[in-house]
Amino acid sequence: MKAFGSLPEGYEEIYSVNLQKNKKISLFVNLLAFVIALLLIVPMHFVVPIFTLFNLENGMADYFLRFVSLMVLSILYMVLHELVHGIAMKLCGTKKVKYGFTGLYAFAGSQDYYDKKSYVFIALAPVVLWGVVLAVINPLVPVEWFWIVYLIQVSNLSGAAGDLFVTVKFSRMPKDILVQDYGLGMTVFSKK
Repeated sequence: MKAFGSLPEGYEEIYSVNLQKNKKISLFVNLLAFVIALLLIVPMHFVVPIFTLFNLENGMADYFLRFVSLMVLSILYMVLHELVHGIAMKLCGTKKVKYGFTGLYAFAGSQDYYDKKSYVFIALAPVVLWGVVLAVINPLVPVEWFWIVYLIQVSNLSGAAGDLFVTVKFSRMPKDILVQDYGLGMTVFSKK
């Protein structure tokens, strides 16, 4: 896996997407995220009913603690998700990763160019890593905390809708593609 600091000779742009500007793709990715969330939440409700999240048996302080924890952990998860993208970029040889938040999207980006294998690794690293970590933690917490962890897992999988979208899209492209992910969007190049 390798990052290129500059575009090799003989490459030209074959695809570009910016989730901030392309409303059609943005809508598709957000609908995909919503569908993934529904597919995770609805069946799980029949295993561990969601009303356990609202359980007041341990008092109002415990109830309040669970909701504050959910908010704090959700924000922490977004930061960690992007940090894993950045670490994956670094593992591919990137020297400088740029992080940001637009109000709708958090992102990690770079001016480097990644081959297909490297980019798929970068795109899927957070969903795989945090998916495994959260799947291990979830059965270990008390039932009233189950949905706190599970909702973070739902965020992990549904929030990766954009990563899943580009992984599928790029897997159908030529083997020699190079991807430049500048955070809010990406440009794909292939040999002429």
